[in-house]
Amino acid sequence: MDSNRFAITILQHRFLGGPNAWTYRSAMEVWLDLGPLEERPSNTIDGLTDRLLAWLPGLEAHHCGVGEHGGFIQRLREGTWAGHVMEHCIIELLNRAGMPTGFGQTRSTSRTGVYRMVFRARNQPTAEVALQHGHALLEAAINNEPFDVPAAVEALRAVVDDTWLGPSTAAIVQAATDRRIPHLRLNDGNLVQIGHGASQRRIWTAESDLTSAIAENIACDKDLTKSLLMACGVPVPEGRVVANAAEAWEAAEDIGLPVVVKPSDANHGRGVSLELTERADIEKAFAIADAEGSDVIVEKFISGNEHRLLVVGGRVVAANRGESLWVTGDGRSTVRTLVDQQLNSDPRRGDAEEFPLETIVLDREPAMCLLLQRQGLGPDAVPADGQRVLVQRNGNMAFDCTDEVHPEVAYMAGLATRAVGLDIAGIDMVTTDIGQPLHAVGGAIVEVNAGPGLLMHLKPAIGQPRPVGEAIVRQLFPSDDPMAGRIPLVGVAGETGSTLLARATAHLLGLGLGPAPTGLACREGIYLGRRRLEPVEATGYWHQCERLLMNREIQSLVVQVSAGLILDHGLPYDRCLVGVVTDTDGWEALERHDVHGPYDMPRALRTQVDVVLDQGACVLNLDRPEVVALGRHCDGAVYGYGLTPPPAEAGIRRLARPEEGAISLVEEGVVIARAKLAGATSEADRLSLAGAAAAAWAAGLAPGLIVAGLERFDLPVLA
Repeated sequence: MDSNRFAITILQHRFLGGPNAWTYRSAMEVWLDLGPLEERPSNTIDGLTDRLLAWLPGLEAHHCGVGEHGGFIQRLREGTWAGHVMEHCIIELLNRAGMPTGFGQTRSTSRTGVYRMVFRARNQPTAEVALQHGHALLEAAINNEPFDVPAAVEALRAVVDDTWLGPSTAAIVQAATDRRIPHLRLNDGNLVQIGHGASQRRIWTAESDLTSAIAENIACDKDLTKSLLMACGVPVPEGRVVANAAEAWEAAEDIGLPVVVKPSDANHGRGVSLELTERADIEKAFAIADAEGSDVIVEKFISGNEHRLLVVGGRVVAANRGESLWVTGDGRSTVRTLVDQQLNSDPRRGDAEEFPLETIVLDREPAMCLLLQRQGLGPDAVPADGQRVLVQRNGNMAFDCTDEVHPEVAYMAGLATRAVGLDIAGIDMVTTDIGQPLHAVGGAIVEVNAGPGLLMHLKPAIGQPRPVGEAIVRQLFPSDDPMAGRIPLVGVAGETGSTLLARATAHLLGLGLGPAPTGLACREGIYLGRRRLEPVEATGYWHQCERLLMNREIQSLVVQVSAGLILDHGLPYDRCLVGVVTDTDGWEALERHDVHGPYDMPRALRTQVDVVLDQGACVLNLDRPEVVALGRHCDGAVYGYGLTPPPAEAGIRRLARPEEGAISLVEEGVVIARAKLAGATSEADRLSLAGAAAAAWAAGLAPGLIVAGLERFDLPVLA
């Protein structure tokens, strides 16, 4: 290795899966040793800024701390350190790979030349690959070495495609996030839980746990679907299922030419042949449709363009129109070449899910080849100069027409969805004019689809994107209650007495929030009500807490966390109704996080206060001034517990005070309820029980119920 080459050493990195000391979101924290680069800010390295701009021109848009377009470039030219530069390189690589982010921070540590750098990352595999390529890119730029940026972006994009949600699911998840409804990914694919515990719903792409299995099976049976629609007065084309090519021709003669031949479960127009009038073409079309592996249907051809209407909760929320695809000959090029030049060159076309239009591959679509044959051509034929060649009759539905849909057409789409029984459906309709009633123009509904794709509505080739994810989330969570999708969740952060406080809080919540059990995760185990499900696994505690959030039985949850857990993994929940902080103890075990005294602890423990919901409250130990100071970061109310009177500036109106043999609930300086504790309790235990009383009060339990619960609480109840 060249001894003159500058290198940046990655000392360690950790993925933070939940809210952490840096951000509310998941992130990657990286420790870097700059070595000699500690003495070489960016403005002292010849050509560095220009090389970075040539490779990543998007850096020009990064505001950085300057707060305006070009701010980061200004910092580069003025001089900034390599850790900060790597942060922005990684962010820009993620942006180019289709996982946009804007958050990053870099901070020095107590060790000279060692920095903590963090960047927003939605999952760990993507974060690790982004770190790898961002590190390599910056070292190459610093040392004036070549670097293949497109290859790095492509490698990162491949990881995003393999590990992240598809665009339809991601749109629904983002809509839930916009409403502050939490989500958990349940597998490596698109099965996602939206909400927590008993308040959750689940989606799998555009299907939900409200989607009836019977309705989905009906939708897969096109012949049965048509009979149900006909019974409701919905116009559908006449047709029937056929078993072989001869039957296909017989059906065509009975129905009347021209006809359509298609698979019974066709999607994206695959295997569908339109406007057939000749026996030979119909028999060939049967073979093409039959190769799709399902029943084959012959039905009356309906004139007009194909349309896809998305119906959610019985209401049309988006509509797209399909258009036929043509190429024009030049007398020299084959049809295959013309398709590439005139159709596939469109930047909106591609094979990945994020493209609204598919790449046209003639050899992959026998129905297209049949269409060419009917025009006396093939993929390798050379059309005459100016000759228009029809390549595709159906599909290609990427042109938004939502605002054109006639009210009666929308009604028919909703009626068809209800007839099948779906909560979310894609209605395929053929009509010459979507702005006119179907009966007026001879239009018809040809298919009802469960689990419809959303991308065409999210990224139409022409027209306005539609908020279809928002419509689906509204169907799942119709209430505007800010607690929609949530259960009362109490987070208890700290060391001394926090286990007993968490146990007692779970006991109180279990009395006041319905018959379903309260979940509890504490150092003594993972509990459902009074039953311990499993002991705590130090290396898997974060995921054990997450599993409690997945449990449909749980109507409230208490989770004990520590500063170490927050710094190592982040919180295992996104927000909480109540956040309790007991103390700043335990700093001696956190030197690995550059923690060297109790004064370093509030940085981590503040996270528990930061995630309190607006309608919630934090609960703070009044006997610890450094804990009380955290109250100013809370978006909700502030409660207290302890013997020390709260400072006036803390704004604490309600508190729980431990006394000899009792706990008093105090509001505005007045005792409004007192619980007498059974048996002997230590001063430390009374303090913890007071904290539990304050937490339950902050969660909405009535003082009388808290008193009754404390008087019934047995210290070894969970032993």
